[in-house]
Amino acid sequence: MTAAVELIAAPWNLGLRPPAPGREPGTWRAPRALLSAGLEARLKPDRLVELDRPPYAADPQPATRVRNGVTLREHTLRLGEAVHSALAASRFPVVLGGDCSILLGCLLGARRHGRCGLVHLDGHSDFRHPGNHDAGTALGSAAGMDLALATGRGELLLTHWPAVGRPLVADEDVVQIGDREEDEEGPPVTRITAQEIHRIGVTALGHRVVRHLERRALDRVWLHIDLDVLDERVLPAVDTPGRPGLDFPQLAELVSTLAGTGRVVGLDMAVYDPELDPDGAYAAPIVDCLAHALTPLTSAETPA
Repeated sequence: MTAAVELIAAPWNLGLRPPAPGREPGTWRAPRALLSAGLEARLKPDRLVELDRPPYAADPQPATRVRNGVTLREHTLRLGEAVHSALAASRFPVVLGGDCSILLGCLLGARRHGRCGLVHLDGHSDFRHPGNHDAGTALGSAAGMDLALATGRGELLLTHWPAVGRPLVADEDVVQIGDREEDEEGPPVTRITAQEIHRIGVTALGHRVVRHLERRALDRVWLHIDLDVLDERVLPAVDTPGRPGLDFPQLAELVSTLAGTGRVVGLDMAVYDPELDPDGAYAAPIVDCLAHALTPLTSAETPA
């Protein structure tokens, strides 16, 4: 089945801590870097929507212990409206971040159309919340909380949403793939660690995830791709690189398998930082990976 793609650029870094005093994270530059590397030409979207870059504040904002929390809510609502509009027009939204906090707006927009599961590809669980860390000692970073916030854990500012309420997604409807925190207690969701992927292989992983979606009767799923799910040896230009992880062909195969089910309604890609890639060496492989992964979605069948 083919689908009209809508590219949505979400150039923000609101969910990340400053990399050094007086410096902002560079993930806000990623959408433009990927577009300049040919992503628009490869995906041939019906529409390109470029959202404004929100202002980044290193200091606390009133009434929140989440860095940039007030600004993040405002721009989450805007991104949610963009995703909602794309889905209402029967297009497949591909959201270019930005950091992982873009997930909230993506799910908000998808939930406007009914129940939606989540396949969360990430080298970390992103499950920090007041129940497992002390929010009083330092500002929290939403990019390390996005799964917790999406499942309704944390401040109401970032967990309760117009027309949807909370949570954006139920624990039972989440599959977390690729985190490296094998020895830590993970979130109460279906979880397949990086180490397990190494043992079973990506093909078996894809089949396992599809079977889970079928068992849960999830006909609508959002796909979140934090690029730090890739091994740092193939992509070091992310906020928190690590190993083990996927390589580009494995990521393309997994995304292609999931998109080919017809259950994935949209996806987002986050955490590539062009400032950590001064030669621009990694933008083209990212573009190539995503273009190959979405071939089943965007390529019309060749007549016999």
